[in-house]
Amino acid sequence: MVNVQAVVVAYNRRELLNESLGAIALQSRPLEAIHVVDNASTDGTSEMVAQSFPDATLHTMPINTGGAGGFAAGLAYALRDGADLVWLMDDDTVPTPTALEELLKARETFAGPRPAALASKVVWTDGRDHPMNTPRPRPGASRTDLAKAAAVGCFPVRSASFVSLLVSADSVREVGLPEADFFLWNDDFEFSTRLLRDHVGLYCPASIVEHRTKTFGSTDADPGERFYYEVRNKVWTFTRSSGLTPREKALYGGSTLRRWAKTFAASGRRSVLASGLRRGMLDGVRRGPRDSYQVMDDAGAPIPAVGGSGRNPA
Repeated sequence: MVNVQAVVVAYNRRELLNESLGAIALQSRPLEAIHVVDNASTDGTSEMVAQSFPDATLHTMPINTGGAGGFAAGLAYALRDGADLVWLMDDDTVPTPTALEELLKARETFAGPRPAALASKVVWTDGRDHPMNTPRPRPGASRTDLAKAAAVGCFPVRSASFVSLLVSADSVREVGLPEADFFLWNDDFEFSTRLLRDHVGLYCPASIVEHRTKTFGSTDADPGERFYYEVRNKVWTFTRSSGLTPREKALYGGSTLRRWAKTFAASGRRSVLASGLRRGMLDGVRRGPRDSYQVMDDAGAPIPAVGGSGRNPA
């Protein structure tokens, strides 16, 4: 039987995490293990997990390492503990009871190479498709690839978010962990494009999770001071990551510039965005992301080595 372990990254959203873990515990296909990475929350998150979900493996970070550091750590722990597949999600993700079962069904019946990643359909609290987590079909997918995916109720994708993403442990060992130095934003885009550059990724609408964000919005919503991370991490992705081909960098780069223009046009705090753009560009050009293991060492939270190429050593 395939060993499936979940990784949930949490930061100061104790009540949402409680709902997320409760839903994971009620999955029609039980998991072999659940890893909760608490990014130094100050709202009693770790205490709640220890008391209400004693079977979950709790990893409390000494400092906030961001979503990027949390997922890098969680993946490393799950692979160390023998996972064949790792189910990744944020603490505001609440899966429906058959969400995991449907991902596994698509994986097992797909008439092609084993998918490196499978993504769920993400809806908001009112049932609408969440625009922040709606992937598009893989550009250039052949008719054969589209037909094989359609046969299991899916379509092939080039990238996906960490809001319910089932990834292959073998593929992670091949390409390495998420870039912990991203801290937040675009870590899932960079990691998933690296994972799926030479492997199959599927979007599975039959697997449904609820993303309980405060508002219903897309990636061009005004991020305020966090725009710095969007800019810096996109620069790192386009200039230093192996996830995208040169043609894809041009394609996604153009899309990014259009989205940034929409963000600026709709913002009432353009000076804040302009500052983030300037600092993000400078920092993105001046240096690349540090090795993920070094980032976690510096945070006082060393993680197990899982192998992989690039800066993630074997």
